[in-house]
Amino acid sequence: MPLKVVVVGASSGLGRCIGVDRGRRGDQVALLARRRDRLVDAAKEAGPDALAITCDVTDESSCRAAIEEAAAGMGGIDAVVYSTGIGPLGPIAELGADVWRRAFDTNVVGAAVVTSAALPYLAESGGVAAYLSSVSASLTPPWPGFGAYTVSKAALDKLVESLRAEHPSIGFTRIVVGDCAGGEGDGTTEFPTGWDMDYAAEVMPLWMERGYLTGTLMDVEELLAIVDIVLGRNATIPSVTVTPRAARVT
Repeated sequence: MPLKVVVVGASSGLGRCIGVDRGRRGDQVALLARRRDRLVDAAKEAGPDALAITCDVTDESSCRAAIEEAAAGMGGIDAVVYSTGIGPLGPIAELGADVWRRAFDTNVVGAAVVTSAALPYLAESGGVAAYLSSVSASLTPPWPGFGAYTVSKAALDKLVESLRAEHPSIGFTRIVVGDCAGGEGDGTTEFPTGWDMDYAAEVMPLWMERGYLTGTLMDVEELLAIVDIVLGRNATIPSVTVTPRAARVT
């Protein structure tokens, strides 16, 4: 049965891939993000009934207005996928308060506000909410240079657990994602945008040496299949991890 799905962060990267995929699977989708032009293009790919709704997750009024517009346009909400995330790169000692606030506002607070706005609709439909998290927050030791990202994603994980405790009638799922480049074109990840690449060249060998990176990338189709399972089974899975196999040595 088709679902009414809100995908947040749908203008690029994994969010765009998920939003377009849901539409192609027959769901009614509302695609939310800041960049209107990219959203419109994504909505065209997702299907004739897809909605493109501008939403800035760092602005509470924007989040609440976007969710209301999505609910009105689709006649309710069965599922929310929060894919938005930024990963500032830099030594903790050099990260200013503005970097920490931006990471938490985007990765945690935005998720909380979007969910709060959607709760009445999810409660009515007995719906599902899924959140993209990271291996760096739960499966590996902290990654050098990724302090703000790791800490904020760990907070997101606890947010999901807290929501589950307070709203047991709604399915809340954490989807832990490993290395994935996303799809093609605007579906390609923009995660490294804004990084100091000289500093990245210093820390990335450490990530490889410590086994945090597998040396290969996950096929985005595998992630889309997992999202389909999570949404289709009413989120009976509280947490699922999708990571690529380690690169084969030949």
